[in-house]
Amino acid sequence: MSRKRKRALPLIREAEVVDIARGGKAIARQGEWVILVDHAVPGDVVDIQTTRKKKRYYEGRVVHFHRLSPHRTLPRCAHFDRCGGCKWQDMTYEAQLQYKEKEVRDQMIRLAGLGEEAAAIIEPILPSEAIYHYRNKLEFTFSARRWLTPEEIASEKHIEEPALGFHVAGLFDKVLDINECHLQPEPSNAIRNFIREYTLQHGYPYFHIREQRGLMRNLLIRTTTTGEVMVVLSFFEDDRQRIETLLEAVKERFPGITSLQWVINPKGNDTLEGLTVHLYHGRDHILEEMDGLRFKISAKSFFQTNTRQAARLYRTVAEFAGLKPEDHVYDLYSGTGTIGLFLARQAGKVTCIESVAEAVADARENARLNDIRNVSFLQGEVKALFGDEMFSKEGKPDVVILDPPRAGIHPDTVKMLLEVLPAKIVYVSCNPATQARDIQGLLPAYHPRRIRPVDMFPHTDHVENVVLLEKTDGNV
Repeated sequence: MSRKRKRALPLIREAEVVDIARGGKAIARQGEWVILVDHAVPGDVVDIQTTRKKKRYYEGRVVHFHRLSPHRTLPRCAHFDRCGGCKWQDMTYEAQLQYKEKEVRDQMIRLAGLGEEAAAIIEPILPSEAIYHYRNKLEFTFSARRWLTPEEIASEKHIEEPALGFHVAGLFDKVLDINECHLQPEPSNAIRNFIREYTLQHGYPYFHIREQRGLMRNLLIRTTTTGEVMVVLSFFEDDRQRIETLLEAVKERFPGITSLQWVINPKGNDTLEGLTVHLYHGRDHILEEMDGLRFKISAKSFFQTNTRQAARLYRTVAEFAGLKPEDHVYDLYSGTGTIGLFLARQAGKVTCIESVAEAVADARENARLNDIRNVSFLQGEVKALFGDEMFSKEGKPDVVILDPPRAGIHPDTVKMLLEVLPAKIVYVSCNPATQARDIQGLLPAYHPRRIRPVDMFPHTDHVENVVLLEKTDGNV
């Protein structure tokens, strides 16, 4: 029986790149064709080899440029075309901001149902002061087999070798070897490259994710604006002699490291959750400073990864909240308490709710560190704690701060907000789509007064957004 031949996907010539889709891919059009592609900038005219057919569009890759966009720029990173972490490095920063602002505007108008009135209250996006070396945390993965490019595979001259770098987008078992990353300031690159050189020279086996074997698993590097550095090495096996020999070599090569720690991770994932982190040298934490406040950051702490821009984000939240000295603020999904502690200096009382026990412990320590006494930190799910029983003990809120995960807030929390009706809600979100959905659920009891996007992650499609909602006159 003869096999039915698969129809070849078309090559689309001279398509114009016209926009950016959610998720960061470029949208190209040619007649009735709509194609999503990577590494294209609005204004480019390109030939595209389609690779997948969807119901309403194609996916493809650019095979030839006929005309380059005026918004195109040369990427700084040598790994740009393969890494995928900074997918917009070939687009000018001004254009990046334009498309992030457009994303927020579209979500507020369409999903939140605010109509064109939203356009009048959306303020210009707050750009990041630094567009390179802005991250304070990076996580790298060791792999027994370096990811090979299609060109290397086709050459048949490639050699399988280990890698220390980032996972290739969409491939859990493929790691791209990284020589220089422009996301985190030094000594990040120097530390990573030294550890790679030392472990390969001394025969340390790298982790093989499919076969679940090998010693070297992950490397976490944290830095602060004050110059402190944390290094955490994760090992799959407890080979104590090799572990301590490597840690001593790192300590000797980088004596300025503030915190050098290690962990054994035999789990099926790379997270530190549920694992014991051991201190080898220095402190078990590093200290960051932000607008006169100090924050203790441990190996497992959540902390905004763009420190300087986080300070500007929190100033925006404080400005939108417009607190009075007698106001009682509820900070929901409070994490390590950064926003709550920022606002405590202006409010009468702040009540923070967070589900992660380690984050609550960090928040309490940060309050102690800054001698802030008008903040309480409660551990539990927001949907369970935020209600009448809590209000009877803590008091009702005048202002509520929402900073939930990407999934947004639970419908029960929306319902409770509509019952307790605080005068103001300031909603901070890393996902304007779920934020828009939640805002729609709060209408018409609340009316949006101010909206401001904030760029926390240059060269990516991610955008933070802050919305001020005020109680409407009929609900006073």
